[in-house]
Amino acid sequence: MIAVRTVLGDLPPERLGVCDAHDHLFFSSPRLPGQELHDVSAARAELVAFRALGGGAVVQWTPYGLGRRAADLPPLSRETGVHMVAATGLHQDVHYDEATLAELRGRLAEVFVAELTEGIGASGVRAGLIKVAGGFHALDAHARRTMTAAAEAHHATGAPIAVHLELGTGALDVLDLLCGELGVPAHRVILGHLNRFPDGAVHRRAAEAGCWLAFDGPSRAHHATDWRMPDAVRDLAEAGFGDRLLLGGDTTTAAARSVDGGPGMPYLLRRVGPRLALAVGEGLVERILTENPGRAFGVEWR
Repeated sequence: MIAVRTVLGDLPPERLGVCDAHDHLFFSSPRLPGQELHDVSAARAELVAFRALGGGAVVQWTPYGLGRRAADLPPLSRETGVHMVAATGLHQDVHYDEATLAELRGRLAEVFVAELTEGIGASGVRAGLIKVAGGFHALDAHARRTMTAAAEAHHATGAPIAVHLELGTGALDVLDLLCGELGVPAHRVILGHLNRFPDGAVHRRAAEAGCWLAFDGPSRAHHATDWRMPDAVRDLAEAGFGDRLLLGGDTTTAAARSVDGGPGMPYLLRRVGPRLALAVGEGLVERILTENPGRAFGVEWR
């Protein structure tokens, strides 16, 4: 049976509802000192605000070692009525200390599979996707190592692989590695942050390969390209790839949360959805927010 693996158990894809396909309820990295997402009350308030606008599900891309707070996710899901998907995987090496990377070396795939099938630590929460990351216009040794482990975990479980593209770059290099060398089916790969590098030719080639294209934001760091996202989505839709698109908020700092004065999760439904509807129509936006996430994260788990 095809199911989305949520923090409360496996769920039929059609029951996800309106889905924020790339976001963070909790996230903590030495790269963002003082901006940690670790407040449970703030996470609850963000989910309540998202739910009030019709939100039904959030896919949290926070991977191993970056403050996932997996044990807090099930009660938050029950309290707010929002389905949640947790992630395993590993981010770029700059987000970790050397001791953590050394401890994981040689057993990444084992860790990923365990978190997908048995649970994250003592929480018992099973991850529903594998999050990895590329570099700026390239794949360094760490990226290749983590993606190789992600591919092994995919082949063992069927789990989708979600990829952070640094500044939106390197999409085709990622596909060459994951789908070419490592044999991961393209429809099990989700490329994130494509709006940050609005190259229509790259977007088209990625879509033609059969992977999922995730557009997320907005953010202060990437505001220069945020405004081009509707045109990129429209161009892909007109080329026949509306069924490969996903939308997310990607809230990574405390200041970006709506409860702290930022756009936060609600912005996806309050502003992004209506703006996109002007470019591609309300019907397609609804499918991008509901049907597409169910197919992207729905898996016949092994």
